[in-house]
Amino acid sequence: MRIITGTARGRKLRTLEGNDVRPTTDKVKEAIFSAVQFQIPGAFVLDLFAGSGQLGIEALSRGAAKAVFVDKSKSSINIITENIETAEFQDQSRVVFMDSIDFLKSDTGKYDLVFLDPPYNKGILEQVLPLLEGHLNEGGRVICEHEQRLELPEKIGGMYLKKKYKYGKIEISQFIIDDIQD
Repeated sequence: MRIITGTARGRKLRTLEGNDVRPTTDKVKEAIFSAVQFQIPGAFVLDLFAGSGQLGIEALSRGAAKAVFVDKSKSSINIITENIETAEFQDQSRVVFMDSIDFLKSDTGKYDLVFLDPPYNKGILEQVLPLLEGHLNEGGRVICEHEQRLELPEKIGGMYLKKKYKYGKIEISQFIIDDIQD
């Protein structure tokens, strides 16, 4: 796993080992960042269920101003911290060891871009998406990586489903705040 482009291009990132981990492939990661490339410069990013932190780190490499990484696994937090140091983004990063739903309920931050890659088949996205609306700046986007057969609603509060992308067994859904449909 590596950083695809930007200031930290080519740096290798570590990931956890085991069957419970599914790092985003380079192909899917490139597709995600192609879809949001114009929202990245200067963005405030939230990487929930961060795992290795690769999506938030990629955003920082491409010009995001700050990123918050949230995961409830101590092993993931250790890997995220190591990867942030490898990419030299310590000053732009905040790492939070906490359950993502609890984080959203207590956090007062506003974000331009949110990445969600929760465990599959556990109903987590359906719980998290309604909590995000109050955490998005105008024009904010939410990128959800999930299993292909998961049907997400077209509208959640003030967010609407802008587009879906399919890559084998993985699907990416992009939500955006309703007031600036583009």
